[in-house]
Amino acid sequence: MFGDILSDEAGALIGGLGVAPSANVGERVTVFEPVHGSAPDIAGQGIANPIGAILSAAMLLEHIGLGGEAARVRQAVDTVLAARVWPRELGGKATTAEVVRSILQNL
Repeated sequence: MFGDILSDEAGALIGGLGVAPSANVGERVTVFEPVHGSAPDIAGQGIANPIGAILSAAMLLEHIGLGGEAARVRQAVDTVLAARVWPRELGGKATTAEVVRSILQNL
C-alpha cells in the first residue's frame, strides 16, 4: 500500500501518472506496468498516455539483462517528448497512436 502511495507521489514529480513506469518485484515473479494501471475508463478513445507502459517495458528489458535495448527505448521516449509530441495528459494534442508511432520511429 505505501509503495503505491509513494509511486503516485513520485509520478507527480515527473509529469504525472501517465509517464511513470513501475515494477512489482517478487522472489519468483516480477510484473512491469504503468503506475496508473490499464485506465479502462478511457479505453478506445485514443487519449491514453502510452509512455508509462513503454517505460515499464524498458524496465523489463533492463531487468532481463538487455540494458542497451532499454536505453534505446528510454532515448526514443525522451526524443519524442523533447519534440513536443505530447498526449493530452501532458498538455499536447497527440493521440495514443501518434505518440506510439513517434516513439517507434525514433527507436
